[in-house]
Amino acid sequence: MEFWGYRRAEGRAGIRNHVLILPTCVCGSESARIVASQVKGAVNIVFNTGCSDVQANTEMSQKVLTGFACNPNVYGVVIIGLGCETVGHRELREKLQGMTSKPVVSFGIQEEGGTLRTIEKAVRAARELAAEAAMQQRERFPISELLLGIECGGSDATSGLASNPAVGELSDLLVDLGASTMMSESIEWIGGEHVLAKRAATPELHNQIIEVCRAYEEHLKAAGQDCRAGQPTPGNKAGGLSTLDEKSLGCIRKGGTRPIVEVLEQAARPTKRGAIVMDTAGFDISSVTSMVAGGCNAVIFTTGRGTPTGNAIVPVLKVTANERTFRMMDDNMDIDLSPIIRGEKTFREMGREMLADIEALCNGRMTKAEVYGFSDIAVDHVCRFV
Repeated sequence: MEFWGYRRAEGRAGIRNHVLILPTCVCGSESARIVASQVKGAVNIVFNTGCSDVQANTEMSQKVLTGFACNPNVYGVVIIGLGCETVGHRELREKLQGMTSKPVVSFGIQEEGGTLRTIEKAVRAARELAAEAAMQQRERFPISELLLGIECGGSDATSGLASNPAVGELSDLLVDLGASTMMSESIEWIGGEHVLAKRAATPELHNQIIEVCRAYEEHLKAAGQDCRAGQPTPGNKAGGLSTLDEKSLGCIRKGGTRPIVEVLEQAARPTKRGAIVMDTAGFDISSVTSMVAGGCNAVIFTTGRGTPTGNAIVPVLKVTANERTFRMMDDNMDIDLSPIIRGEKTFREMGREMLADIEALCNGRMTKAEVYGFSDIAVDHVCRFV
């Protein structure tokens, strides 16, 4: 199985060829949005932090920003800063130039003399990068160059019964073909972590998975909180999920059954190929953000209740096994897996069928969220000031 992609000097293959307009902080986000709107081939993110933060949060923000810029779907980067944020545009540019050979330029709003002057210069720079990107020829790559993020959100009873098992089958097939898959949202392993840990390739990885869940519960207890107070969510309960354990057993099924070869921290880049898990927050948008920063070049997203979510840098393919959701939200859902619920097809059959959808996605077919230009970003932080 192969696809047509874009070769990056660092070795990864992109399935998109974006020019990324990247704000260093919340104060640069609106300018970044305007610049991207003026340049065909450019995308932007809205970043809601980057200033007045504790060190650990600053480090996480930097991991996400540099991870976005280094994602293989990005050709080049235009950074827009304000000038008084924690990590300025020059510092971020220099950091990226030490991490990647991609073209990177940057501008500071205070230095350039305001928003309009900054936008004018940034648009010119972005247009030059977009013109260069348009000249890059697609090449054939083996499916082993794919790193597929696997996420769920707005789950209901059909998620654990049908869509998650089907995506789990897809994950197994991709791993068998040499590709890599990544599952996250570790709070939704709790109650089923012993089942997930059995898939670990080594005793050390087994213990890491157990420890991730133990440490998360202890962290919340230290703050006087219980993760089961917010999980399952009200929407999950309305959709038929009764407990976190029940939700977790369905959640981990979407990761397939192949041996887990690596357990990653949030937004970290994998060092191995195969089935991977990432320790992220129990919030789907934040988890997708971390997986994209970790280098995923596509994401498949299962949902029972439905969601419009998308990401500017990678395509988010949304699937549901809830027939009503697919019908009521047909402008958001990409794949209908409800034949599994009706007994017309098995989850294994539909998992195999989705291989063709993944191939088409890698070859340029846009998801519905991509067509709309949706971009949801959320950075998980250790603490906030109030």
